[in-house]
Amino acid sequence: MADEEKFEGAGGAEQSAPTGDPSETTPDETAAPQAGEETAEAAPSEDSADAATELSAEDQAILDRATVDLVAELREDALRAQAELVNFRARVERDRQLNREIVIAEVLRAMIPALDDLWRAEQHGDLPEGSPMALVAQKLRGAFERFDMKQLGVVGEAFDPNIHEAMMQIPSADVTVETVADVIEPGYQLGERVVRAAKVAVSVPKTE
Repeated sequence: MADEEKFEGAGGAEQSAPTGDPSETTPDETAAPQAGEETAEAAPSEDSADAATELSAEDQAILDRATVDLVAELREDALRAQAELVNFRARVERDRQLNREIVIAEVLRAMIPALDDLWRAEQHGDLPEGSPMALVAQKLRGAFERFDMKQLGVVGEAFDPNIHEAMMQIPSADVTVETVADVIEPGYQLGERVVRAAKVAVSVPKTE
């Protein structure tokens, strides 16, 4: 009898062991749904982030217009810079040419007394063709002509106050306009610059 009671007691223990407190399994069963809920809650947040990065048609149009305006502004700046460079180069070249003419004009002014002496000697016949002084005068004038220098004052040409200085006026019935009657002292012009006006006698129309 004692053995049977032990057996029953053991069997009762085995049957009662699996039946525990139901509260012990509840946390495990409820844990999974909570994790699932967190995942479900995370998904909508990602969708909202993607939606936030997408531009509306109006915003995209504004962005496109801003891009076009920026490109146009950069193009205008580039064209303006190019035009300024061209103007700068032209100004430098003009200043260089002007400085060159100024230097040559200063040299010419220093040589004018010698040129005047050669001219007077030529007018008085003191420079016969082929003479040493005639060759010197020819070479000197040729050197200045290479720099676009020319002598002013020719008998018979119309009087021009820009290049002529009238030293006297001679009434004449043979002219209808003021005309150079005689060259007292030649002038010189370098390019467009008059270094010295020619001193001349001017024939003017005779009035009755």
